[in-house]
Amino acid sequence: MHNAGRSQMAAALLYHHAQGRVTVRSAGSAPADTVNPAVLQVMNELGLDLSQEFPKELAADAVEAADVVITMSCGDACPVFPGKRYLDWELTDPAGKSIEDVRPIRDDIDRCVRALLAELVPEAAK
Repeated sequence: MHNAGRSQMAAALLYHHAQGRVTVRSAGSAPADTVNPAVLQVMNELGLDLSQEFPKELAADAVEAADVVITMSCGDACPVFPGKRYLDWELTDPAGKSIEDVRPIRDDIDRCVRALLAELVPEAAK
């Protein structure tokens, strides 16, 4: 919803692992003002700099153009288009959590991202 934590991590990890083989967009139905500072720090630990990222509002045309739409508990706030593949990743929200608590969330997201990438681009898993 806020595009300040989980989706920012997922987008950065997918972009990193895909190395240009997929297009990645990240947005939320009710964007926050800034990316969660704990998220910035745990991603920086992996060498992924999100300091220039900012929460973005979900645009229906971006969903319409997507092949796969990943939701993270957005409920009715996410537009649904027929023919799209939707996956809902049930992940803990990092909002208000310590760095130590955000690391396992990041690692869960990384596992989800790698599994999705292996489906989308099988040669990426090799």
